[in-house]
Amino acid sequence: MKRILIAGAAGFLGSHLCDRFIKEGYEVIAIDNLLTGSLANIEHLFPLKQFTFYYHDITKFVHIPGELDYILHFASPASPIDYLKMPIQTLKVGALGTHNLLGLARDKNARILVASTSEVYGDPMVHPQSEDYWGNVNPVGPRGVYDEAKRFLEAITMAYHNFHQVETRIIRIFNTYGPRMRVEDGRALPAFFAQAIKGKGLPVFGDGSQTRSFCYVDDLVEGIYRLLLSDYALPVNIGNPDEVSILAFAHEILALVNNPTAYIDYLPLPQDDPKVRQPNIALAKKLLDWEPTVNRRDGLKTTYDYFKEVVNPL
Repeated sequence: MKRILIAGAAGFLGSHLCDRFIKEGYEVIAIDNLLTGSLANIEHLFPLKQFTFYYHDITKFVHIPGELDYILHFASPASPIDYLKMPIQTLKVGALGTHNLLGLARDKNARILVASTSEVYGDPMVHPQSEDYWGNVNPVGPRGVYDEAKRFLEAITMAYHNFHQVETRIIRIFNTYGPRMRVEDGRALPAFFAQAIKGKGLPVFGDGSQTRSFCYVDDLVEGIYRLLLSDYALPVNIGNPDEVSILAFAHEILALVNNPTAYIDYLPLPQDDPKVRQPNIALAKKLLDWEPTVNRRDGLKTTYDYFKEVVNPL
């Protein structure tokens, strides 16, 4: 039985990865300090013999007994509301946490996949964004703590690959959604669903013309699984290229929830908010034979079923 360590296992993406690798027959060692994760996301796995959970901060030394075949590094605050509240922790997990897990991968002779982000492209001047674009990031702006943490994560990962011959994989994740997203996450989709269910204003920043591309979590997990088992070490975009404006997206949520008292609430545009975001996934198609299969309409219905259970309508 292959053994895999998943850091950030109690988070939205981490918990879905635990499910997938359990399903694939792996022994899963989960690690999380619960800074933004929740045990509720993985409590259904605790009775399983092939699942172990460690409460630990990976910015501290990480020791895992026994052999390891794979490591997934998905530990980090990932929404603006989180990394603006926890800037130092965000930088530390991207730098020290990544360093610790790369050291563990080297020691265990394990393959490691690290989670980078479309935010490395910043407010892009190239559209759609492909892996050869170096980005347009403000390192001292409010989003810089996350953007630069992930850019450093990529740099040190490639250094370990080139200097120590560690088997590394880098995924650049674009906007992803699905069940287990935190209601108070602060990103567009949970905020829209929560406010629509409560019959309140859906927060749209600026005029809502900025675009995003939303990938359903099952599609993302499939891309991660294929990338981990591939032989490609440079970054790969995984996301859904179906681009939509934030305003149009808010109207989709309003139509789905159908709460007559909900409305669009226009707010000032935050500093350095990207105007466009759309992945070029040609590389993922070629290397991994991967592309998303869940359309936004179906994905939103499933996600709405989840939010109906966890949001108090007041």
